[in-house]
Formats: sequence, structure tokens, C-alpha cells
Amino acid sequence: MPDMGVNLQDKVIIITGASSGIGAATAIECARSGMDLVLNARRAEKLTEVARAIEKLGRKATLVIGDVTEKDLSLRLLDEAEQAFGGYYAVFSNAGHGLDRPAHETSEDELRHIFEVNYFASVDLISASAKRLIEQGRPGHLLMNSSCLAKFTLPHHSAYSATKAAQNHFCRAMRLELKPERIEVSSVHPITTTTEFFQVSQTLSGNKDFDGIVPDHAPRMFIQPPERVARAIIRCLRKPHAEVWTSFIVRATAGMMTIFPSMFDVLMRKQAAAERAKRGKAAT
Repeated sequence: MPDMGVNLQDKVIIITGASSGIGAATAIECARSGMDLVLNARRAEKLTEVARAIEKLGRKATLVIGDVTEKDLSLRLLDEAEQAFGGYYAVFSNAGHGLDRPAHETSEDELRHIFEVNYFASVDLISASAKRLIEQGRPGHLLMNSSCLAKFTLPHHSAYSATKAAQNHFCRAMRLELKPERIEVSSVHPITTTTEFFQVSQTLSGNKDFDGIVPDHAPRMFIQPPERVARAIIRCLRKPHAEVWTSFIVRATAGMMTIFPSMFDVLMRKQAAAERAKRGKAAT
């Protein structure tokens, strides 16, 4: 008999950053797969809209409003899952933001903040989730939303890439550590995705000229909707594996750039020059 994988029907998942983009799309896809949800984000109104969409699909959603860096937010999410549904099976730490800034011009405060949001908040939630599952003797699946930039970086995105690489390595080690506990751990590696991510990143970076959805330099063939990432996450929840990718070409390219870093330099030199020219023009 073929392995049908994990049956997601009536299982519970916690998702942070669920008010838009990949988080919202994944929440909807999880509901379609028969899961109930604990949703987190800072924007109550938009999160409520996602919850309504889930309820229309015949599933339940409970909300925990707050910033992922708030003290004890992770415990609030886990407690809410237990109070509302009797526990949880999966956790998707998705909340995060970017920063478009040359490495040497990134302030200590900016660097610390992006690590607090992208890395430390994720580690706090995933670690707390693992501890509680182990205490209860229950299986589970823990995921972090990393990035294709966990494997290579782009000019002006050093801080963001560093947080994503840290997430990736943490997940890989944790996956090996928790396998005997029947807890799966996976990292998700989206390519350029049509969400609010880039607008927020540019706003935080002080770039008032950005008025698009994705950067101009992003190749059209490597731009995807958040629903594509969501479907890949569902496949991983059903048949767990270490990393979730939605582009074989980008994944293979990342591997080649790791093996041949000088090749990466050649490919990125033109983009780096374009960024310098653009910033020089803006300064004048």
C-alpha cells in the first residue's frame, strides 16, 4: 500500500505573520486541507479577514494579536492553541521583514531589530513549541519561513540574508535533534513573491521612490504568487522533508554559487553597479 503521508484533517497549525502574503495564503491552504488555525499578526483588521475566509471554508480560526518580538507571545500562541483546540500539531514561524541597505551602512539598531524579528522570535516560538510537544509526548511539525537568500545573498541585503541563513542552519540542526521525538522540522525557501514584503522593506530602508510590488531587477520567470509557496508547504506537511523550495532552477543555482563563489560575484557585479548608480543619482 502506498504511503499517503500525514492526514491533516482536524490537525491544528499556528501561523505568525498571517495577515497577508505567504502567511495568509498558507492559512487559507491549511483550512482547505482540513486544518484549524491559531493566527498571529499585528494588524487585527486584516487578520480578522483571513479568519473569516477560513470560517467560510468550514474550519475554525482563533486570533492572537501582537508583535512576534513581544515578551511571552510564543507562550500566548501555544496556550491559545491548547485552550481553543486542545493542542497543536504544526507551527509555521512566518513573520519577518527585509532591509535594503549596504552592509557597512547598516546601523547596529537596524541589525539587531531585523535579527530580533526574523531570527530570535522564530527561534523562541519553535523552541517553545518543541519543548511543549516533547513534554506531552506528541508528534509535530515545526517550520520557519527562511528564503532562497539563506543560500546566497544579494547586494544591499546582507542583514536580511544573514537572518535567513541563521534560520536555515537552526532548522537543519533541530531537525536532526528532534527526529527521535517524532517532531519534524523544515525550512521554507521562497523566491521573489508578490506580497507586501518589498514595500515594507523599502519603507524601513527609507526608500520613498519604490512604488512597485517586486524589485525591477527581479527576473519575471522567478516571480511567484504566495499561493504557490502555500501549496508547497502543504505538501511538506503531508510528506515532511528538510527544505521547501518552489524553484528547482533557483535551488540549483544556489548550490552552484556555494561551490563557485567567484561565479556569484560575476553574476552580481552588474546589479551591484546598478544599485550604486541608482543611489548616487538619488543622493544628487
